[in-house]
Amino acid sequence: MDQILRMKRLLTSMKFKLVLLTVVGLAAIFVVFHNFVSTESALRLIGEIENRKAFEFELPDSNLCNGIRLNLKSAIAIDNESHEVLYCYNADNIVPIASISKLITAMVVLDNYQPDSIISISAEDSFGSSRSIFRTGDQATVRDMLHASLIRSDNRATRALARFMGGTIDNFVVKVNEKIHNIGLENTVMYEPTGLDDRNRSTAADCAKLINHAMLYQEITRITSLQQYSFSLTNRKKIKNIVNTNKLVFSKYKILAGKTGYISESAYCLTTIIEDEKGKKVTVVVLGAPGPQTRFREARRLAAWAFSRIEKS
Repeated sequence: MDQILRMKRLLTSMKFKLVLLTVVGLAAIFVVFHNFVSTESALRLIGEIENRKAFEFELPDSNLCNGIRLNLKSAIAIDNESHEVLYCYNADNIVPIASISKLITAMVVLDNYQPDSIISISAEDSFGSSRSIFRTGDQATVRDMLHASLIRSDNRATRALARFMGGTIDNFVVKVNEKIHNIGLENTVMYEPTGLDDRNRSTAADCAKLINHAMLYQEITRITSLQQYSFSLTNRKKIKNIVNTNKLVFSKYKILAGKTGYISESAYCLTTIIEDEKGKKVTVVVLGAPGPQTRFREARRLAAWAFSRIEKS
Protein backbone atom coordinates (compact mmCIF):
# COMPACT_ATOMS: atom_id res chain seq x y z
CA MET A 1 0.00 0.00 0.00
CA ASP A 2 2.81 2.39 0.92
CA GLN A 3 4.55 1.56 -2.33
CA ILE A 4 1.38 2.38 -4.29
CA LEU A 5 1.05 5.74 -2.49
CA ARG A 6 4.72 6.55 -3.12
CA MET A 7 4.24 5.63 -6.78
CA LYS A 8 1.21 7.91 -7.05
CA ARG A 9 3.11 10.77 -5.42
CA LEU A 10 6.01 10.19 -7.81
CA LEU A 11 3.71 10.20 -10.83
CA THR A 12 1.97 13.36 -9.60
CA SER A 13 5.34 15.05 -9.08
CA MET A 14 6.50 14.04 -12.55
CA LYS A 15 3.29 15.36 -14.11
CA PHE A 16 3.70 18.66 -12.28
CA LYS A 17 7.30 19.02 -13.47
CA LEU A 18 6.27 18.13 -17.00
CA VAL A 19 3.50 20.76 -16.95
CA LEU A 20 5.93 23.32 -15.46
CA LEU A 21 8.57 22.60 -18.10
CA THR A 22 5.92 22.85 -20.82
CA VAL A 23 4.74 26.26 -19.52
CA VAL A 24 8.33 27.53 -19.23
CA GLY A 25 9.11 26.26 -22.70
CA LEU A 26 6.06 27.90 -24.24
CA ALA A 27 6.90 31.16 -22.45
CA ALA A 28 10.44 31.05 -23.79
CA ILE A 29 9.18 30.39 -27.31
CA PHE A 30 6.75 33.33 -26.97
CA VAL A 31 9.51 35.69 -25.81
CA VAL A 32 11.82 34.67 -28.64
CA PHE A 33 9.00 34.92 -31.19
CA HIS A 34 7.87 38.30 -29.80
CA ASN A 35 11.40 39.70 -29.97
CA PHE A 36 11.80 38.33 -33.48
CA VAL A 37 8.54 39.88 -34.61
CA SER A 38 9.40 43.20 -32.93
CA THR A 39 12.81 43.25 -34.61
CA GLU A 40 11.32 42.26 -37.94
CA SER A 41 8.66 44.98 -37.58
CA ALA A 42 11.29 47.62 -36.80
CA LEU A 43 13.42 46.53 -39.74
CA ARG A 44 10.35 46.40 -41.99
CA LEU A 45 9.40 49.95 -40.93
CA ILE A 46 12.88 51.22 -41.72
CA GLY A 47 12.76 49.44 -45.05
CA GLU A 48 9.38 50.97 -45.87
CA ILE A 49 10.69 54.45 -45.02
CA GLU A 50 13.85 53.90 -47.05
CA ASN A 51 11.98 52.67 -50.10
CA ARG A 52 8.98 55.00 -50.05
CA LYS A 53 9.15 57.58 -52.80
CA ALA A 54 9.01 61.28 -52.10
CA PHE A 55 5.83 63.27 -51.48
CA GLU A 56 4.35 63.62 -54.96
CA PHE A 57 2.76 66.69 -56.54
CA GLU A 58 2.52 68.17 -60.01
CA LEU A 59 4.71 71.23 -60.45
CA PRO A 60 3.22 73.77 -62.91
CA ASP A 61 5.16 74.53 -66.09
CA SER A 62 5.47 78.18 -65.10
CA ASN A 63 5.46 80.29 -61.96
CA LEU A 64 2.21 80.37 -60.02
CA CYS A 65 2.61 83.44 -57.87
CA ASN A 66 -0.36 85.76 -58.41
CA GLY A 67 -1.95 87.15 -55.28
CA ILE A 68 1.13 87.58 -53.11
CA ARG A 69 4.56 89.09 -53.67
CA LEU A 70 7.48 87.72 -51.68
CA ASN A 71 11.08 88.90 -51.21
CA LEU A 72 12.72 85.55 -52.07
CA LYS A 73 14.74 83.83 -54.79
CA SER A 74 12.46 80.79 -54.91
CA ALA A 75 9.54 79.33 -52.98
CA ILE A 76 6.69 76.84 -52.99
CA ALA A 77 3.53 76.21 -50.95
CA ILE A 78 1.55 72.95 -51.17
CA ASP A 79 -1.73 71.79 -49.65
CA ASN A 80 -0.72 68.60 -47.83
CA GLU A 81 -4.16 67.06 -48.12
CA SER A 82 -4.75 67.49 -51.85
CA HIS A 83 -1.06 67.84 -52.85
CA GLU A 84 -2.11 70.88 -54.90
CA VAL A 85 0.62 73.43 -55.53
CA LEU A 86 -0.85 76.71 -54.31
CA TYR A 87 2.18 78.89 -54.98
CA CYS A 88 5.47 78.41 -56.78
CA TYR A 89 8.18 80.82 -57.83
CA ASN A 90 11.39 79.53 -59.46
CA ALA A 91 10.60 76.26 -57.66
CA ASP A 92 12.75 74.19 -60.04
CA ASN A 93 15.83 76.44 -59.85
CA ILE A 94 18.80 74.49 -58.47
CA VAL A 95 20.42 76.49 -55.66
CA PRO A 96 22.58 75.96 -52.52
CA ILE A 97 20.43 74.80 -49.57
CA ALA A 98 22.91 75.19 -46.69
CA SER A 99 21.81 73.43 -43.47
CA ILE A 100 18.61 72.03 -44.96
CA SER A 101 21.15 69.35 -45.92
CA LYS A 102 21.09 68.21 -42.29
CA LEU A 103 17.64 66.68 -42.79
CA ILE A 104 19.11 64.11 -45.17
CA THR A 105 22.03 63.55 -42.81
CA ALA A 106 19.55 62.89 -39.98
CA MET A 107 17.60 60.37 -42.04
CA VAL A 108 20.75 58.35 -42.76
CA VAL A 109 21.67 58.46 -39.06
CA LEU A 110 18.19 57.26 -38.09
CA ASP A 111 18.23 54.41 -40.61
CA ASN A 112 20.81 52.77 -38.32
CA TYR A 113 20.05 54.66 -35.11
CA GLN A 114 22.23 54.00 -32.07
CA PRO A 115 20.90 56.70 -29.71
CA ASP A 116 22.90 55.79 -26.59
CA SER A 117 26.28 55.40 -28.30
CA ILE A 118 28.80 58.04 -27.25
CA ILE A 119 30.78 60.00 -29.83
CA SER A 120 33.50 62.64 -29.54
CA ILE A 121 34.10 65.91 -31.33
CA SER A 122 37.40 65.60 -33.21
CA ALA A 123 39.74 68.28 -34.50
CA GLU A 124 38.47 67.41 -37.98
CA ASP A 125 34.89 68.10 -36.86
CA SER A 126 35.92 71.47 -35.45
CA PHE A 127 37.85 72.67 -38.50
CA GLY A 128 36.16 75.59 -40.25
CA SER A 129 33.22 75.57 -37.84
CA SER A 130 33.79 78.14 -35.13
CA ARG A 131 30.12 78.70 -34.18
CA SER A 132 29.40 75.60 -32.15
CA ILE A 133 28.33 74.69 -28.62
CA PHE A 134 30.99 71.94 -28.65
CA ARG A 135 34.74 72.13 -28.31
CA THR A 136 37.23 69.53 -29.51
CA GLY A 137 37.16 66.51 -27.19
CA ASP A 138 33.59 66.97 -26.01
CA GLN A 139 31.57 63.77 -25.81
CA ALA A 140 27.81 63.23 -26.01
CA THR A 141 25.33 60.56 -27.04
CA VAL A 142 24.22 60.15 -30.62
CA ARG A 143 20.74 61.21 -29.45
CA ASP A 144 22.01 64.53 -28.08
CA MET A 145 24.28 65.17 -31.06
CA LEU A 146 21.28 64.66 -33.35
CA HIS A 147 19.27 67.19 -31.33
CA ALA A 148 22.16 69.68 -31.61
CA SER A 149 22.38 69.10 -35.36
CA LEU A 150 18.67 69.56 -36.08
CA ILE A 151 17.65 72.14 -33.45
CA ARG A 152 20.72 74.40 -33.30
CA SER A 153 22.11 73.37 -36.70
CA ASP A 154 25.46 72.59 -35.08
CA ASN A 155 28.04 71.68 -37.72
CA ARG A 156 30.51 69.96 -35.38
CA ALA A 157 27.79 67.66 -34.06
CA THR A 158 26.70 66.89 -37.63
CA ARG A 159 30.22 65.98 -38.72
CA ALA A 160 30.71 63.78 -35.64
CA LEU A 161 27.47 61.94 -36.47
CA ALA A 162 28.58 61.45 -40.07
CA ARG A 163 31.98 60.05 -39.04
CA PHE A 164 30.38 57.72 -36.50
CA MET A 165 27.80 56.37 -38.95
CA GLY A 166 30.00 56.21 -42.04
CA GLY A 167 33.50 55.61 -40.68
CA THR A 168 34.62 58.58 -42.76
CA ILE A 169 32.85 61.66 -44.06
CA ASP A 170 33.35 60.46 -47.65
CA ASN A 171 31.73 57.09 -46.91
CA PHE A 172 28.81 58.81 -45.22
CA VAL A 173 28.28 61.13 -48.21
CA VAL A 174 27.94 58.05 -50.43
CA LYS A 175 25.11 56.85 -48.15
CA VAL A 176 23.52 60.30 -48.24
CA ASN A 177 23.41 60.42 -52.03
CA GLU A 178 22.03 56.88 -52.13
CA LYS A 179 19.24 58.10 -49.85
CA ILE A 180 18.62 61.08 -52.12
CA HIS A 181 18.28 58.73 -55.10
CA ASN A 182 16.07 56.22 -53.24
CA ILE A 183 13.49 58.81 -52.21
CA GLY A 184 13.32 60.39 -55.65
CA LEU A 185 14.96 63.80 -55.19
CA GLU A 186 16.02 64.23 -58.81
CA ASN A 187 17.54 67.72 -58.50
CA THR A 188 19.41 67.30 -55.21
CA VAL A 189 23.06 66.45 -54.53
CA MET A 190 25.28 66.62 -51.44
CA TYR A 191 29.06 66.77 -51.12
CA GLU A 192 29.26 66.86 -47.31
CA PRO A 193 26.81 66.43 -44.39
CA THR A 194 26.45 69.95 -42.94
CA GLY A 195 25.54 72.25 -45.83
CA LEU A 196 28.62 74.46 -45.43
CA ASP A 197 29.68 73.45 -48.95
CA ASP A 198 27.70 75.47 -51.50
CA ARG A 199 27.79 72.48 -53.86
CA ASN A 200 25.05 70.93 -51.68
CA ARG A 201 22.20 71.92 -53.96
CA SER A 202 18.50 71.36 -54.45
CA THR A 203 15.30 73.10 -55.52
CA ALA A 204 12.32 74.46 -53.62
CA ALA A 205 10.25 71.61 -55.09
CA ASP A 206 12.73 68.96 -53.92
CA CYS A 207 12.96 70.59 -50.49
CA ALA A 208 9.17 70.23 -50.22
CA LYS A 209 9.48 66.53 -51.01
CA LEU A 210 12.39 66.24 -48.58
CA ILE A 211 10.60 67.68 -45.55
CA ASN A 212 7.59 65.46 -46.19
CA HIS A 213 9.79 62.38 -46.39
CA ALA A 214 11.53 63.50 -43.20
CA MET A 215 8.08 63.51 -41.56
CA LEU A 216 8.08 59.71 -41.85
CA TYR A 217 10.82 59.69 -39.21
CA GLN A 218 9.15 60.30 -35.84
CA GLU A 219 12.41 61.50 -34.28
CA ILE A 220 12.85 64.22 -36.91
CA THR A 221 9.25 65.33 -36.42
CA ARG A 222 9.63 65.41 -32.64
CA ILE A 223 13.06 67.06 -32.56
CA THR A 224 12.47 69.77 -35.16
CA SER A 225 9.18 70.85 -33.54
CA LEU A 226 10.83 71.47 -30.15
CA GLN A 227 11.39 75.03 -29.01
CA GLN A 228 14.44 74.12 -26.94
CA TYR A 229 16.38 71.18 -25.54
CA SER A 230 18.91 70.55 -22.76
CA PHE A 231 21.46 67.79 -22.32
CA SER A 232 24.71 67.01 -20.51
CA LEU A 233 28.09 66.11 -21.95
CA THR A 234 29.24 62.66 -20.93
CA ASN A 235 32.90 63.49 -20.25
CA ARG A 236 32.56 66.68 -18.21
CA LYS A 237 29.96 68.33 -16.03
CA LYS A 238 28.50 70.73 -18.54
CA ILE A 239 24.83 71.22 -19.38
CA LYS A 240 24.07 72.47 -22.87
CA ASN A 241 20.89 74.44 -23.57
CA ILE A 242 19.92 74.89 -27.21
CA VAL A 243 17.12 76.87 -28.87
CA ASN A 244 15.51 76.06 -32.21
CA THR A 245 16.81 78.14 -35.13
CA ASN A 246 13.34 77.82 -36.71
CA LYS A 247 11.59 80.73 -35.03
CA LEU A 248 8.21 79.62 -36.42
CA VAL A 249 8.04 77.13 -33.52
CA PHE A 250 7.34 80.21 -31.36
CA SER A 251 4.53 81.42 -33.65
CA LYS A 252 0.78 80.81 -33.52
CA TYR A 253 1.17 77.89 -35.92
CA LYS A 254 1.93 74.28 -35.03
CA ILE A 255 5.18 73.28 -36.71
CA LEU A 256 5.15 69.60 -37.62
CA ALA A 257 8.71 69.56 -38.96
CA GLY A 258 11.21 72.03 -40.34
CA LYS A 259 14.81 73.03 -40.94
CA THR A 260 16.55 76.33 -41.49
CA GLY A 261 19.66 77.00 -43.53
CA TYR A 262 22.15 79.77 -44.19
CA ILE A 263 25.46 80.32 -45.91
CA SER A 264 26.32 83.45 -47.89
CA GLU A 265 25.82 81.63 -51.21
CA SER A 266 22.31 80.41 -50.29
CA ALA A 267 21.11 83.39 -48.24
CA TYR A 268 18.40 82.48 -45.68
CA CYS A 269 16.33 79.34 -46.24
CA LEU A 270 13.57 77.33 -44.60
CA THR A 271 11.59 74.19 -45.38
CA THR A 272 8.72 73.36 -43.06
CA ILE A 273 5.28 71.80 -42.64
CA ILE A 274 2.76 74.00 -40.84
CA GLU A 275 -0.63 73.20 -39.30
CA ASP A 276 -3.23 75.86 -38.49
CA GLU A 277 -5.86 75.88 -35.72
CA LYS A 278 -8.32 74.04 -38.00
CA GLY A 279 -5.94 71.16 -38.64
CA LYS A 280 -5.11 72.17 -42.21
CA LYS A 281 -1.50 71.46 -43.23
CA VAL A 282 0.70 73.17 -45.77
CA THR A 283 4.27 72.63 -46.86
CA VAL A 284 6.16 75.91 -47.17
CA VAL A 285 9.65 76.32 -48.62
CA VAL A 286 11.39 79.68 -48.85
CA LEU A 287 14.89 79.90 -50.34
CA GLY A 288 17.17 82.90 -50.77
CA ALA A 289 15.62 85.40 -48.36
CA PRO A 290 17.88 88.46 -47.86
CA GLY A 291 17.75 88.36 -44.05
CA PRO A 292 17.05 85.97 -41.16
CA GLN A 293 13.84 87.66 -40.07
CA THR A 294 12.70 88.17 -43.67
CA ARG A 295 12.83 84.38 -44.08
CA PHE A 296 10.35 83.82 -41.23
CA ARG A 297 8.17 86.80 -42.10
CA GLU A 298 7.78 85.66 -45.70
CA ALA A 299 7.17 82.05 -44.61
CA ARG A 300 4.38 83.21 -42.26
CA ARG A 301 2.88 85.38 -45.00
CA LEU A 302 2.98 82.55 -47.52
CA ALA A 303 1.47 80.10 -45.01
CA ALA A 304 -1.36 82.51 -44.12
CA TRP A 305 -2.05 83.12 -47.80
CA ALA A 306 -2.02 79.38 -48.53
CA PHE A 307 -4.43 78.62 -45.66
CA SER A 308 -6.73 81.35 -46.97
CA ARG A 309 -6.67 79.78 -50.43
CA ILE A 310 -7.54 76.38 -48.96
CA GLU A 311 -10.39 77.89 -46.93
CA LYS A 312 -11.89 79.49 -50.05
CA SER A 313 -11.61 76.39 -52.24
